[in-house]
Amino acid sequence: MIEQRSQPEWWFYHLQRSSLEQAIGPLLTKCLSRDWRVLVLSGDADRRDAVDQALWTYEDDSFLPHGQAEAAGLDAAEQPVLIAAKADNQNRADVALLLDGFELPANAAFSRCMVMFDDGDNSARQMARQQYKKAKENSLVARYFQQSESGWSESG
Repeated sequence: MIEQRSQPEWWFYHLQRSSLEQAIGPLLTKCLSRDWRVLVLSGDADRRDAVDQALWTYEDDSFLPHGQAEAAGLDAAEQPVLIAAKADNQNRADVALLLDGFELPANAAFSRCMVMFDDGDNSARQMARQQYKKAKENSLVARYFQQSESGWSESG
């Protein structure tokens, strides 16, 4: 579990070398290894389905426990990773992972807000810029990571 903060940290992941579906599994695995619960948010039903499928198949020798909030019979509160269309924190997530330009207020009730966006998605990139600016204006920690050939590197 992340140390609880009164204000969230904002981390931005700028995809330039892989698809979101390829990058999300390793990021969520890292979160779960730190005992962080994650709420994955996208307003796009096709994206939510693609993320769900990617988490089932991204590694042959592991399983990343997750579920979609809209799935019939799913106990959302039990899911370490919950994929949802609404920011209703049913799984008591520490982290909100925002996809496709999903917007939360700068002072959202999470310990960390992670924004993952594809370089080719102009609207998501613009939203990420606005979110970064709002975080900085609110004196929140904002970190920016850019994908490179050797992995993720932090830029200032």
